[in-house]
Amino acid sequence: INAGTINTTGSFIFKAQKIGDDTALANIINLVKQAQNTKPPIGRMADKISAYFVPLVMLIALFTLCIWGLVGPEPKMVYMLVTALSVLIIACPCALGLATPISIMIGMGKAAETGGLIRNGDALQIASQLTTLVIDKTGTLTKGKPSVVAIHPTDNFTESDCLSYAASLEKYSEHPIAHAILEKAKQASIEIQTMTMFQAIQGHGVRAKLNGNWLILGNLSFMKKNHVDLEQFPAQSLDYIDKAQTILYLAQDKKAVGVITIADPLRKDASASVNRLKSLGLNCVMLTGDSWATAECIAKEVGITQVYAEVLPHQKLQTVIDLQKQHHKVGMVGDGINDAPALAQANVGFAMGGGTDVALETADVALLRDSLDVVADTILISKATMRNIKQNLLGAFIYNLIGIPIAAGVLYPFFHLLLNPMIAGGAMALSSLSVVTNANRLRYYQSK
Repeated sequence: INAGTINTTGSFIFKAQKIGDDTALANIINLVKQAQNTKPPIGRMADKISAYFVPLVMLIALFTLCIWGLVGPEPKMVYMLVTALSVLIIACPCALGLATPISIMIGMGKAAETGGLIRNGDALQIASQLTTLVIDKTGTLTKGKPSVVAIHPTDNFTESDCLSYAASLEKYSEHPIAHAILEKAKQASIEIQTMTMFQAIQGHGVRAKLNGNWLILGNLSFMKKNHVDLEQFPAQSLDYIDKAQTILYLAQDKKAVGVITIADPLRKDASASVNRLKSLGLNCVMLTGDSWATAECIAKEVGITQVYAEVLPHQKLQTVIDLQKQHHKVGMVGDGINDAPALAQANVGFAMGGGTDVALETADVALLRDSLDVVADTILISKATMRNIKQNLLGAFIYNLIGIPIAAGVLYPFFHLLLNPMIAGGAMALSSLSVVTNANRLRYYQSK
């Protein structure tokens, strides 16, 4: 039971296994705090500029002091002190120092409100620059809760035989498809048998020994790898490929046993979310270990034209690398262990909230809601935050560009005007206030 669960009927006794700082909510708060304390590249650039800016202002103040001492009117000492002091006061780099951290804190907080937990400042900036978004199919575009649609045994076997063998194999697996088969077996009261020498081959299937015979369950390439006679499988099962359903082939040694079709329905908002991402200028790519026919059917439904199917975990990683070599800024959305390498390699990795712990730990952004809309919201907030930071930096530079010469007395030869140090102090405070006020506009930003 998760914290916040409401019990509407009956009563029960529960034990709190984690409290206070150990709860999921506390961990989320800590992650947000850590991320807010990190700086994106644009923030580190501002720090470098400030490191050069301060000595430069000291030199300008010294130069101002010398010029007024050489050519200034009497009393020279007064004019020298007033102008040099005004330069030092008005050029205080507070606005530069505040330009990025406040925007970052508010931007990350805003992203968390919409369901995007950004883990570091680099991801916040890079998310605004993404050009390609690679999307895993199972558990991302689809619900990740497949169910058994039909079972087609060969002539020498029954549906019960197929389900018993498949459930006995999948008993040892944690894949979503395994849960679907086990649930079907439970509903049909099928006896699950004990297997030996169980093997799970990522991206292919599973196999184990029963009574001295190898039972094999997986995709078509797995059958070929195990030299199973494919012509024995029932032809009518191929009709389900056109319905975006996954085909699992079951064999005993080299003899076909049957075919199990699995359906994993699309998320209700999948098509709308993909269209929204495309409207942001992103090239959406679908990546899956499923068959080409099933993948292309799903892609057609959601409006994705670029598809990579029947890929293994290391191939998912290579796909991301290849896109990066083509000078794409790549975002990757996934939820499983097999997505973790690609999530780590991507410029920004997005992990679905219902995904595995490995995926969530690897990704740069954890999606607290299982919806691609959160990816779009996070990218929009990232763009808004970067715009805000640039506005703050530009405002601070323009302020110093105008304020320092006036404080140095550039207007005095023409209008006999000098800047009072008190007014310079007020102007400096006003520049910081303007930066803070502009950053706070992010609180009211609404992604569309």
